Amino acid sequence: MQQILLVFIGGGIGSVLRYVIGLHLNRETIPYGTLSVNVIGSLLIGIFMGYYLKKEGIHLSESHIALIVVGLFGGFTTFSSFMYENFQFLMNEQYFRFVGYTILSLFLGILAVVLGYLIGYKTILDLF
Repeated sequence: MQQILLVFIGGGIGSVLRYVIGLHLNRETIPYGTLSVNVIGSLLIGIFMGYYLKKEGIHLSESHIALIVVGLFGGFTTFSSFMYENFQFLMNEQYFRFVGYTILSLFLGILAVVLGYLIGYKTILDLF
């Protein structure tokens, strides 16, 4: 029951953050808000996982994973919105936007996870 509550709390915080960013950044041409939260979320997941994978003797508890990874980051990033926005591009015959948005989202998302992992694994730990 505790894990469910932690996912609920983290997911609520992540979803509100995503909603606020979307309000300010989503535009009719390209949904920059969704793109931003997915890239930022990918970067944060990379940093978080890189940091804890490097840190010897520290293991992520189920509570940490439930609150931060599943709840906060899961609520913050949004694959379903990404799919809906791409579907809208297709329905409106905006094929160039569909292809560009999809490629940009995937490329930046993967790049952000790798960059975040390197930051978490190398840079942050060198400070401690």
